Amino acid sequence: MTIFKEISSPRVIRQKLGLNQNDFWSKVGVTQSGGSRYESGRRMPRPVRELVRLVHIEQIDLTKVRKEYLIVAELLKAQNPDLYTKLKKSAKLR
Repeated sequence: MTIFKEISSPRVIRQKLGLNQNDFWSKVGVTQSGGSRYESGRRMPRPVRELVRLVHIEQIDLTKVRKEYLIVAELLKAQNPDLYTKLKKSAKLR
């Protein structure tokens, strides 16, 4: 599954964003010491990898995501995949 594509170096992502470890990792619910272990080579669990991707690569503010938005997106994708794909492409162009 490509959604969980390996993040080879969270340290590089963090440094490119100009964030210290505490600021970077706290946005995904990981302690600074836990993030330090991931930056030192410990394998990140899939949920952590996906949160890092969403928050720091896709720039999604998790504080603004509501459960019902996710449910609506899931229903739209299942019930009308063509419209879902069209809307997703339109969103990327913004």
